[in-house]
Amino acid sequence: MGQNFKLYSQYYDLLYKDKDYVAETDYLIGLLEKYHSKGNKIIELGSGTGKHANLLAEKGHQILGIEQSAEMVEIANQNKKEGVSFQIADITDFRSNISFDIAISLFHVISYLTNNGALIKTFKNVHHYLNKEGLFIFDVWHSAAVHSQIPEKRTKILRNQNIEVTRNAKPVIYSELNIVEVNYDITVKDLNNGSTHFFQEQHPMRHFSRPEIELLAYTTGFEVIHTEEFLSQATPSVETWGVCYILKKL
Repeated sequence: MGQNFKLYSQYYDLLYKDKDYVAETDYLIGLLEKYHSKGNKIIELGSGTGKHANLLAEKGHQILGIEQSAEMVEIANQNKKEGVSFQIADITDFRSNISFDIAISLFHVISYLTNNGALIKTFKNVHHYLNKEGLFIFDVWHSAAVHSQIPEKRTKILRNQNIEVTRNAKPVIYSELNIVEVNYDITVKDLNNGSTHFFQEQHPMRHFSRPEIELLAYTTGFEVIHTEEFLSQATPSVETWGVCYILKKL
């Protein structure tokens, strides 16, 4: 993931202001209840600006958020709830003094791990810090959908009282690697003085099939106990861009 979010973090909450964090948190709580998770200690990989963590804390959970963007952690620390803490670290090699009952990684963070070495290191690290029969819940891009609905150029424009952000996304597909490189051109206009700032970023995203995740789980000490479309709970299909995986530590 590197420096991808260094500038992007300043505009992250605006770009995703339409994201329903409350519904996603309720969805997670439902999964924990359904799969009988014990305990309330959660580690979140790729915690961003801390919105999921704060909402989970309000439900009685203790959260450690792992986020490699210092800018995002700075934002998260300004609003964190009791029982929430954040650590600036890479999800492939974070360290903790305690173990956890649940690990979560949302908003396709795992899809940013585009090589097998990083994936295996991350899953082994999660396994190490999870308690026996702990759950690992994450969502990734779904290969069947990527192959069926070829990614296309998209433009997103959002504004608040201070800035207007225009983000143009241009995908480059690497079929043999199961990677879609999303190239962003982002223009930020200051609505108070009319000045504009422009920057570019590359976000390589890996997509996965269920057999890939099952093999990864097997080699790192997990089993896949369920998959479904994230949030809707539908059975994954060629229409499903984001698949939620629920793994249990063996």
